[in-house]
Amino acid sequence: MTQIRVSEAARFLGVSNDTVRRWLENGTLHGAKDGQGRMVVDGVELAALAKKQSQLPNDPAGVGSSARNRMVGLVTNIVMDKVMAQVELQCGPFRVVSLMSSEAVRDLGLEPGSVATAVVKSTNVIIEVPAKGNPS
Repeated sequence: MTQIRVSEAARFLGVSNDTVRRWLENGTLHGAKDGQGRMVVDGVELAALAKKQSQLPNDPAGVGSSARNRMVGLVTNIVMDKVMAQVELQCGPFRVVSLMSSEAVRDLGLEPGSVATAVVKSTNVIIEVPAKGNPS
């Protein structure tokens, strides 16, 4: 069982440590003490709560797609030259960066403050975990 400290749980859920402690007190989460006497939460239970509480805005595109990784957000920055552009979106707590043609930026009418959807479909997704013996 992966055990996650209260402060880490708060960081992963985007809430305060006090909120996680309240959830432990009211039964929303169940905790235990680790070997050092610190309160920890089961990683599986935390992941289920994170999934349940995640609420991205509805995708305004309303189109069918085989891509399952769709993140609605706001355009925060565009760096553009004559041919290429770098477009940054803030999708909830995540920063997503896309490289595209400057023509595509103009055709889509993208500008800072625009609502856009980042769609990711990739056969190459890298997942990393902390090194063994290295606290996360």
